[in-house]
Amino acid sequence: MSVTTMMVHYDGNGKKGDIEVSVVEARHRAVLREVISVFPKRSLNDQIQVIATCQKSAMELVIWGDDVAKEKDRLLEIFVAFANELCQELISMGYWADYIDPCSGLPSLNKEGNCVYDEVAGMQALLKYNVSQAGPCKVLLHPRWGSSVYPATCFTTAPPDIIQQVLSSKF
Repeated sequence: MSVTTMMVHYDGNGKKGDIEVSVVEARHRAVLREVISVFPKRSLNDQIQVIATCQKSAMELVIWGDDVAKEKDRLLEIFVAFANELCQELISMGYWADYIDPCSGLPSLNKEGNCVYDEVAGMQALLKYNVSQAGPCKVLLHPRWGSSVYPATCFTTAPPDIIQQVLSSKF
């Protein structure tokens, strides 16, 4: 499984932030089945790319409190602005694209399904990141940032070179 990772500085729609972006083809059968369950109009024959994003947070996101809630909201706003802009660009080029709403786990642009995508399990399967258990929740452990990470995911039928071209030219 080929993974291409790059850092992108997003500065758009009044939001700014650095986003680690990893592009992975959804070849792994379990991952592909998961993607198809979340996006039922896609098929096993589609060449679906997973665009896994991670943002470094200012604090560990496993603790509870007002500061953590504000940080999660800040990172959510950056991701949604970035993902919407990226997906709209890929769609304008004739590709299918969507992103997962990190709050609900449901697709944001295509309201075709009602299955939830598990961001943590996706990152674990695709990027081989470790996971920790915090009560009833699984917590992603980024190799450099530990639990100070905000994961979120986009999906597209655009090939990796087109995704990289858009990321390099647009962001």
